[in-house]
Parts: sequence; structure tokens; C-alpha cells
Amino acid sequence: MKKTWIAIIMVLILITGCAKEEKKVVIASKPMTEQYILVEMLTYLIENNTDIIVEQKMGIGGGTSNIHPGMVSGEIDIYPEYTGTGWLFVLKEELINDPTELYEAVKDRYQEEYGIIWSELYGFNDTYGLAIKEQRAEELDIRSYSDLAKVSSTLNIGAEYDFYEREDGFPGLEATYGFEFDKKTELDIGLKYEGIGSDQVDVINIFSTDGRLKQYDLRVLEDDQNFFPSYFAATLIREETMKKYPELEAVLAKLDGQINNEEMTNLNYLVEIENMDPKVVAVDFLEEKGLN
Repeated sequence: MKKTWIAIIMVLILITGCAKEEKKVVIASKPMTEQYILVEMLTYLIENNTDIIVEQKMGIGGGTSNIHPGMVSGEIDIYPEYTGTGWLFVLKEELINDPTELYEAVKDRYQEEYGIIWSELYGFNDTYGLAIKEQRAEELDIRSYSDLAKVSSTLNIGAEYDFYEREDGFPGLEATYGFEFDKKTELDIGLKYEGIGSDQVDVINIFSTDGRLKQYDLRVLEDDQNFFPSYFAATLIREETMKKYPELEAVLAKLDGQINNEEMTNLNYLVEIENMDPKVVAVDFLEEKGLN
């Protein structure tokens, strides 16, 4: 009987020891398609290249406002974030127009103040922008906001009401580039793409990696005076997590500079318009790039 109890105790000790040794990270996302895809990429890379288990917390309501405190407290280990959001929303600093300076500044401050590391940038910039039909852009030779300004008096722009009211929206753009649109049309946010698709308007304001850009064959114009803040994306990881699992550094670096705007737009399109599973889209992309 005594030997039986000893055996049971030994088994319990082994089980407890194994549980303690389990390696796990928690990865979170905001409630948006792009983030679901990025988290699936991170999950795949980590689980395919290490013995670390990933727990996903997808679509956290409130986005950064709830994920950032979770990172600081240690409830969350990793999530994708954008330079403009970190600098303007979290750190509440004045805009830095130069994208590289902004990235370096937000990266340094996060590590100093929160013990959070920014990876190198993925490569795409999910910022605000203006778009026009590809065919129309070719006809008018429009590639940048400055090009658009030259012919704006013959065009109709469509945007939601608050875009025309905010200083960081149309009033600021108008002052910076000298736009003189023939007409400014107010459209609900969900109707802008239908509006340009039916030629009700010629130009709309957009997010630069929206999947519907491909659906409607739109050209995103270059903000050649950097009016809008840059929102380049990267992986954020707690410094403590990186020290605990140093093998993550090389794994997360696999995404450095690997996703441009056109590629991210296409990935969003596949999920939002073609109704594909974000995990399938993410894994297919990584395998095609040879990043698995």
C-alpha cells in the first residue's frame, strides 16, 4: 500500500512539473480582418518553428484601449500594432510626419515606458488616404495628391460627414494641397465604395489596405506631402516574454518587410470579399513566401 501511494505521489509530481514547463504565449488582435490575418500568421510561425503553444484572443473590443493595458499587466504577450496609433493614441504625442522618425520614436518610448518591444515593420501602411478608379486615374494621369489637386475642379469627392469637419480631414488636406473640388458629397461610411463604383463620385477617402479597393479596382494615391499620419504595422512583444523565450526574436523577424500595401489589401480582399478563412489566407501567404 505504501509503495502504491509513493507511486501516485511521483506521478502527481511529474504531471505538475510538466504543466509548469508548458511554454505558452497569448496573442491578441483588434476586431478587424487585417488583425485576424496577422495573428494567424504569428501563430503559425511560432507554433511551426518553436515548441511554444499560442493562445489567441481575437477581436478584443475597444482594440488598443483594452489590449495595451493587457500587455502592460502581462495578460497579453504579443499583438500587431500601428506606429500612428502607438504614438498618437497611447503616448498622446504630437504628430511626427516622417514615417521613419515616427517608428524610431514610438519604438524607443514603448521600451522605456512599458517594457514593450516593437519588431521591425511588416512593410505596409494602413493609413487614411484618397482613392480614385484605376481607369480614371490613368486617363487623368493622377498618382499623387498633388496630381489630384491640379484637376480637382473637375471632380466630385465623396466622404462621410465628419471627414469634412475635422481639421485632420478635408479642411487640412484642402489647405495643404489646394484642392478645389467641383462638388463635395456626403456619404455614409458604408456607402462610399458603392458611390464610386456607380460613378456617383470620382474620389473617396479610404483606409489604404481595405479589401474593397481591389473589389472596385481603385488606385490609392500617394500622400506626397505626408499629410496623414503613418500607420505602419509591426509586432509588439513584452520584453519579459522575449527574455523568457528568446527563440521568438528570430521567428517574429520572419515578417520583417514581408508585406506591402498591395499584398495586405489582397489578403483583406480574400477574407472580406471572397469569404475565405483568415487562417487559410495567412498560411497560404506564408507558404508562398517561403516563410514557414
